[in-house]
Amino acid sequence: MEIDIGRGKTARRAYGFDDITIVPSRRTRDPEDIDLTWEIDAYRFDVPFMASAMDSVVSPQTAIEIGRLGGVGVLNLEGLWTRYEDADAALAEIATLDDDQATTRLQELYAAPIDPDLVIQRIGEINEADVVSCAAISPQRTADHIETILRAELGLLVIQQPVISAEHVSKNIEEPLNLKTFIRRLDVPVIVGDCASYSAALHLMRTGAAGVLVGVGTGVTSTVRTVLGIGGSQATALADARAARMRHLDETGVYTQIIADGSMATGGDVAKAIACGADAVMLGAPLAAAHESPGRGFHWGVQSAHPTVPQGGRVPIPPRGSLHDIIHGPSHAEDGARNLAGALRQSMAMCGYTDLKDFQKAELLVHSR
Repeated sequence: MEIDIGRGKTARRAYGFDDITIVPSRRTRDPEDIDLTWEIDAYRFDVPFMASAMDSVVSPQTAIEIGRLGGVGVLNLEGLWTRYEDADAALAEIATLDDDQATTRLQELYAAPIDPDLVIQRIGEINEADVVSCAAISPQRTADHIETILRAELGLLVIQQPVISAEHVSKNIEEPLNLKTFIRRLDVPVIVGDCASYSAALHLMRTGAAGVLVGVGTGVTSTVRTVLGIGGSQATALADARAARMRHLDETGVYTQIIADGSMATGGDVAKAIACGADAVMLGAPLAAAHESPGRGFHWGVQSAHPTVPQGGRVPIPPRGSLHDIIHGPSHAEDGARNLAGALRQSMAMCGYTDLKDFQKAELLVHSR
C-alpha cells in the first residue's frame, strides 16, 4: 500500500517479522511427520540453514560441524581465513580489543592480501570432511579468484555483497561482471545476493542463479540503514521475492531458491521467513552464539572492516550453547533461541504443514500499528 509522504512522493508500507504472526490452520500434525529437508541444485540438506559468511560464525572447522548437523556453512573467501595462515591468532586479538579500537584494527587486519593458496587449502579442509563446501566472495573480486575457486573444487559458490545487481560496473575493471553471462559458464551452482525488492530479485533470478539471498540492512551487525540510508523490511522483501519467483517460474519453468538473510534470532523468526516465501535461511547472530564459533563472544561482518565507510560493527554475542544445541536442541531457555530446527518443526506442525514449500502457503496476520 502506497502512502503519501509529501507532494508528489509516495512510499510503500513494509513489514518486518515483528509485525506479523502465522495463523494456525484447521489441521495440526505430529512434529515427527514434518520434513525439514532442503534441496538446491544437486545438493540436499537435512535442515534449511546456511551459516553466514562471517568470520565470527564460520571457520573451516565450524563449516564442517554445521555440515555434519545437516546445514551448510559459508566460508568468507575475503575473510581472515584466506589472508592469514594463523587466522586463530587474529581472531583471538579481535576478541580482546576495546570497543573504540575494534573498527580501526579490523580495517588493518582485513587490508592484508588474499592468498590463493589459502583459498585452496581452506576449501580443501572442508571437502576432506565429506560435507558440502560453500564459500562467498564479492562481485568485484569474483573474476580475479574464480579459477582458484574452481581448482579447489568448491561445491556451492555465493556471490554476495550488501546490495547486488546482475551487472557490476567499475571504472577499475575493463569488462563489467555480467552475472548472467558469468554464471551460465560455470559448472558450480551459484547463489547471489543480497536484494530486497521484486525487480531486483527477478533480475537476479534471470541470471541463472540457483538461489537468491534476500535481506538488506537487517542483520544484527549491519548499519547499512543508518550509514547509507538503504534497507528493506524482511517480511515484505521476502513476499516480493516470492512473487518474483512465481513470475520467473511461469516464464522459464525454473524454480529459484529464496534464502532469507538477516532479522532472524529465534525459531519463530525462521518460521516466519519460510511462511513469507523463503526456502531456507542464512543465520549469523544465532550461530555466532555457539561455544565453537570463532568470534569468541563477538560478532561482525566483512563490511564492518570496510576501509573507508564501515557499515557495521563488532557486537557482543554471549555464548548460549553448542552448535548442536542451537540447531537441534534440546532447549532449556524460554526465548526459543536454541533448537531452531525443533521450533520450526513445531510451528509447521501446529499449522498443519508437512514440508517447507507447503509452509509458504501459511496465512499471515499483520499486527495493528
